[in-house]
Amino acid sequence: MPFVTLWHDRVVGCTSYLDLQQWRWPMGSPLQRTDRPDAVEIGATWLSDSAQRTRCNTEAKYLMLAHGFGVWEVHRVALKTGERNARSRRAIERLGARLDGVRRADMPGQDGSIRNSAYYSIVRAEWPAVRAKLAEALGGKPW
Repeated sequence: MPFVTLWHDRVVGCTSYLDLQQWRWPMGSPLQRTDRPDAVEIGATWLSDSAQRTRCNTEAKYLMLAHGFGVWEVHRVALKTGERNARSRRAIERLGARLDGVRRADMPGQDGSIRNSAYYSIVRAEWPAVRAKLAEALGGKPW
Protein backbone atom coordinates (compact mmCIF):
# COMPACT_ATOMS: atom_id res chain seq x y z
CA MET A 1 0.00 0.00 0.00
CA PRO A 2 2.28 2.81 -1.27
CA PHE A 3 2.00 6.54 -0.58
CA VAL A 4 3.67 9.35 -2.49
CA THR A 5 5.52 11.94 -0.41
CA LEU A 6 4.80 15.51 -1.55
CA TRP A 7 7.01 18.35 -0.35
CA HIS A 8 6.52 21.92 -1.53
CA ASP A 9 4.17 20.71 -4.30
CA ARG A 10 6.72 18.20 -5.66
CA VAL A 11 6.89 14.42 -5.46
CA VAL A 12 10.04 13.77 -3.44
CA GLY A 13 9.58 10.19 -2.32
CA CYS A 14 7.42 7.23 -1.49
CA THR A 15 6.81 4.97 1.48
CA SER A 16 4.52 1.98 1.90
CA TYR A 17 2.67 -0.25 4.28
CA LEU A 18 4.02 -3.76 3.78
CA ASP A 19 3.41 -7.15 5.33
CA LEU A 20 -0.06 -6.45 6.75
CA GLN A 21 -0.52 -9.34 9.20
CA GLN A 22 -3.73 -10.76 10.59
CA TRP A 23 -2.77 -12.99 13.46
CA ARG A 24 -4.44 -16.29 14.19
CA TRP A 25 -5.65 -15.96 17.78
CA PRO A 26 -6.83 -18.87 19.97
CA MET A 27 -10.39 -19.98 19.29
CA GLY A 28 -12.92 -17.57 20.80
CA SER A 29 -10.39 -14.81 21.53
CA PRO A 30 -12.00 -11.36 21.60
CA LEU A 31 -8.81 -10.09 19.93
CA GLN A 32 -9.50 -12.02 16.69
CA ARG A 33 -10.46 -9.69 13.85
CA THR A 34 -10.61 -9.84 10.09
CA ASP A 35 -11.28 -6.23 9.17
CA ARG A 36 -7.80 -4.79 9.78
CA PRO A 37 -4.24 -5.95 10.45
CA ASP A 38 -2.79 -6.87 13.84
CA ALA A 39 0.72 -5.80 12.78
CA VAL A 40 2.18 -3.93 9.83
CA GLU A 41 5.54 -2.93 8.41
CA ILE A 42 6.38 0.52 7.05
CA GLY A 43 9.06 0.47 4.40
CA ALA A 44 10.04 0.53 0.73
CA THR A 45 10.90 4.16 1.38
CA TRP A 46 12.87 6.34 -0.97
CA LEU A 47 13.51 10.07 -0.83
CA SER A 48 15.09 12.43 -3.33
CA ASP A 49 18.31 14.08 -2.22
CA SER A 50 16.44 17.38 -1.79
CA ALA A 51 14.06 15.81 0.76
CA GLN A 52 16.61 13.98 2.88
CA ARG A 53 17.17 15.42 6.36
CA THR A 54 13.98 17.48 6.12
CA ARG A 55 10.82 16.98 8.16
CA CYS A 56 8.87 15.49 5.24
CA ASN A 57 9.90 11.90 5.99
CA THR A 58 9.21 12.36 9.70
CA GLU A 59 5.74 13.73 8.85
CA ALA A 60 5.03 10.84 6.48
CA LYS A 61 6.07 8.27 9.07
CA TYR A 62 4.12 10.08 11.81
CA LEU A 63 0.94 9.95 9.71
CA MET A 64 1.45 6.28 8.87
CA LEU A 65 2.18 5.38 12.49
CA ALA A 66 -0.88 7.35 13.64
CA HIS A 67 -3.07 5.48 11.17
CA GLY A 68 -1.61 2.13 12.14
CA PHE A 69 -2.04 2.61 15.87
CA GLY A 70 -5.06 4.91 15.85
CA VAL A 71 -7.29 3.55 13.09
CA TRP A 72 -6.15 -0.04 12.63
CA GLU A 73 -5.19 -0.40 16.33
CA VAL A 74 -2.21 -2.59 15.45
CA HIS A 75 -0.10 -4.19 18.13
CA ARG A 76 3.20 -3.53 16.31
CA VAL A 77 4.61 -1.40 13.52
CA ALA A 78 7.85 -2.79 12.13
CA LEU A 79 10.56 -1.09 10.09
CA LYS A 80 13.67 -2.68 8.60
CA THR A 81 16.74 -1.63 6.70
CA GLY A 82 20.06 -3.05 5.64
CA GLU A 83 22.35 -3.70 8.59
CA ARG A 84 25.08 -1.58 6.98
CA ASN A 85 22.76 1.35 6.14
CA ALA A 86 23.74 3.63 9.01
CA ARG A 87 21.77 6.63 7.70
CA SER A 88 18.49 4.69 7.55
CA ARG A 89 19.14 3.06 10.90
CA ARG A 90 19.63 6.47 12.54
CA ALA A 91 16.45 7.79 10.89
CA ILE A 92 14.44 4.81 12.15
CA GLU A 93 15.88 5.23 15.65
CA ARG A 94 15.01 8.98 15.60
CA LEU A 95 11.39 7.95 15.02
CA GLY A 96 11.49 6.14 18.36
CA ALA A 97 11.67 2.56 17.06
CA ARG A 98 13.69 0.02 19.02
CA LEU A 99 16.06 -2.51 17.50
CA ASP A 100 14.58 -6.02 17.60
CA GLY A 101 17.66 -7.62 16.11
CA VAL A 102 19.51 -8.40 12.91
CA ARG A 103 18.31 -11.18 10.64
CA ARG A 104 21.30 -12.62 8.86
CA ALA A 105 21.16 -13.45 5.15
CA ASP A 106 17.68 -11.92 5.03
CA MET A 107 17.34 -10.90 1.39
CA PRO A 108 19.24 -9.76 -1.70
CA GLY A 109 21.01 -6.44 -1.27
CA GLN A 110 20.80 -3.57 -3.77
CA ASP A 111 24.41 -4.26 -4.74
CA GLY A 112 23.74 -7.94 -5.51
CA SER A 113 25.16 -9.19 -2.21
CA ILE A 114 23.21 -11.06 0.44
CA ARG A 115 21.85 -8.51 2.89
CA ASN A 116 21.54 -8.75 6.66
CA SER A 117 18.51 -6.72 7.78
CA ALA A 118 18.18 -4.69 10.97
CA TYR A 119 14.61 -5.06 12.26
CA TYR A 120 13.02 -2.36 14.40
CA SER A 121 9.57 -1.94 15.92
CA ILE A 122 7.25 0.28 17.89
CA VAL A 123 4.60 -1.55 19.92
CA ARG A 124 1.24 -0.18 20.95
CA ALA A 125 2.28 0.45 24.59
CA GLU A 126 5.16 2.65 23.33
CA TRP A 127 3.07 4.63 20.85
CA PRO A 128 1.82 7.41 23.21
CA ALA A 129 5.38 8.40 24.14
CA VAL A 130 6.63 8.04 20.56
CA ARG A 131 3.66 10.08 19.28
CA ALA A 132 4.35 12.88 21.79
CA LYS A 133 8.05 12.97 20.90
CA LEU A 134 7.33 13.10 17.17
CA ALA A 135 4.62 15.75 17.58
CA GLU A 136 7.06 17.88 19.57
CA ALA A 137 9.77 17.39 16.94
CA LEU A 138 7.28 18.49 14.31
CA GLY A 139 6.44 21.63 16.26
CA GLY A 140 3.22 20.27 17.72
CA LYS A 141 1.62 20.27 14.25
CA PRO A 142 2.61 17.13 12.35
CA TRP A 143 0.47 17.85 9.30
